[in-house]
Amino acid sequence: MMTDGPQPGDMAPDIEFESLEGGRGRIADYRGKPLVLYFYPKDDTTGCTREAQDFTALADAFAAVGAVVLGVSKDSVRKHRNFIDKHKLKVALASDPDGALCEAYGTWVEKSMYGRKYMGIERATFLIDPAGRIARVWRKVKVAGHAEDVLEAVKALP
Repeated sequence: MMTDGPQPGDMAPDIEFESLEGGRGRIADYRGKPLVLYFYPKDDTTGCTREAQDFTALADAFAAVGAVVLGVSKDSVRKHRNFIDKHKLKVALASDPDGALCEAYGTWVEKSMYGRKYMGIERATFLIDPAGRIARVWRKVKVAGHAEDVLEAVKALP
């Protein structure tokens, strides 16, 4: 099943995920501060590494405005830890092995490469305000300049 996912003004779907600290986390755990929830296809691939590095480069700026950045893919917690260690990332990562988070946010989509169709994660970002509402959505994200755009949107939150 594929949905368009939440739109600006909607309450953010409160879905569980596997946290790197062990155990489960929920989107609602971040209420009270802005949450940048970004979905990416796979750890340690060129675009995904660049995106994580760009968010990492701005980690202090996001923290200065009270925002948390959380990247989501279906990769395992173990793969996430290796990805963080290898690239010295400063962003939190969540594992969504069953795809429930991706489904709820409409990022599990049909993709096509070299004429072959397959299901995968669309690169998308959701800015969730401190009250738990979707403030902004970026779909089919192009990595270059994206982290900067998101930071400007966080700064513009009321």
